[in-house]
Amino acid sequence: MRIEHYLRNSVARDGARTAIVAGDVRLSYDRFLDLAARMATTLRARGVGRGDRVLILLDNGWQAAVTVLATWLAGAVICPVNPASKASRLQQIAQDCTPVMVVAEGRFERLVADVDALSAVPRLVTGDAGSFEAGLEATPLAGEAFPDADLAALIYTSGSTGVPKGVMLAHENMDAAARSISAYLGNTAGDTILVVLPMSFGYGLNQLVTSMLSGATLVIEKSFAFPQAVFERIRDERVTGFALVPAMAAMMMQARELDPSLFASLRYVTSAAAPMPPAHLDWLRAFLPHARLFCMYGQTECTRATYLPPEEIDARRGSVGIAIPGMQAEVVDEAGLAVPPGTVGELVVSGPNVMRGYWKDEAATHRALRPDPATGTIRLHTGDLFTADADGYLTFVARTDDIIKSRGEKVAPKAVEDVLHRMPGVAEALVVGVPHAVLGEAVKALVVTTDPALTERDVMRFCAQNLEDHMVPKIVEFRQSLPKTESGKASRRLAAAL
Repeated sequence: MRIEHYLRNSVARDGARTAIVAGDVRLSYDRFLDLAARMATTLRARGVGRGDRVLILLDNGWQAAVTVLATWLAGAVICPVNPASKASRLQQIAQDCTPVMVVAEGRFERLVADVDALSAVPRLVTGDAGSFEAGLEATPLAGEAFPDADLAALIYTSGSTGVPKGVMLAHENMDAAARSISAYLGNTAGDTILVVLPMSFGYGLNQLVTSMLSGATLVIEKSFAFPQAVFERIRDERVTGFALVPAMAAMMMQARELDPSLFASLRYVTSAAAPMPPAHLDWLRAFLPHARLFCMYGQTECTRATYLPPEEIDARRGSVGIAIPGMQAEVVDEAGLAVPPGTVGELVVSGPNVMRGYWKDEAATHRALRPDPATGTIRLHTGDLFTADADGYLTFVARTDDIIKSRGEKVAPKAVEDVLHRMPGVAEALVVGVPHAVLGEAVKALVVTTDPALTERDVMRFCAQNLEDHMVPKIVEFRQSLPKTESGKASRRLAAAL
């Protein structure tokens, strides 16, 4: 099914139900569809057609949600870009996707103007509620039948080299992912889902898609810059579903006198984008004992690959679970053949939610999408190292290119980070390899601490008590914060570049 049909179906079920809450704006499903359909007419009137790319440069907000659905109603492809992006990245993306329209907030006009690849591209500038609606055509676009196989989104991911790659997701890919995720989360029209993650990335965008599918209410927050305000919003709107990343959990852990009653309405919490440190997981479970906690693993290339049922957390310590419903996951060797339980190998996944490939990059597509040597089924090679137990439960080890080789031994950064996160006074930690004349690579730890008295020697001593010698950091650097990607994930690539 095409994603815009979710909105029409939710209107048919209960058009008066609240679809979007953003700041002081509340949109019913009827109102949401009307705005999106009128904006779709506006896009068409300005030359946007089926399969065209619409570059969206908007902060989280109701305008972003309307723009996304309007683009799909017009038969076009969304290309959402984080507004925090620099002009150089925007230039790379615009050159690659060749959009026919840019939808941007007024405050980004100077940024857009600095991008040569967008100089001749028509722009639709959004503003407050009144000016936004005043710029729309009066007539809603009538529903048209487009194929489910049409592209829905081009979402750009940097990868290890920092060069943006456009992940092509068709409507049927996003539909498969949304239905699977909604099924194991148990989403219904009675849910109120919070999105504070950027909707320009897969994890945040999926909150919009799944809420439309189930007919739930979506509460949109611009960012997590002011956590207390977000927590009060959870209380006031009686949010039932809260998607976070480990960095947000770390901020919650550091908050003084955080009131558990703010989160009384939560039915579930999800974590993805990066592995959740066990110490953070333990804290969340103790702080929110009434909420079901889902640890998940995914990539933009498939939206979601695995989830750990909450009842398995204790028995499967550190695992990210099993393949989501409708998908297959396997750990394989360099020849693409399955490895025995407990053996480290690359995770490969297959299913209807796997991307079509990378936009205009056949070489990268062929590296990522390869046939199973036994069956010929096309599988996504994630580039991530995992182990699987005898029951198929998967545990993340490292990115293939993150492995540190020190003294001839291989060190998985996450194993060191998990120990660091157990140390009293450590809020966040990131481990990277740095060149070393004798060791080949030395293990370096970047540490954000809540204890100003903590020293480099204290950290090394704690690690020495809990890790093998070759895994103990040789360098410890204290930071006020860790380098993070635009999606809020701690980045080893950015750390290595510092």
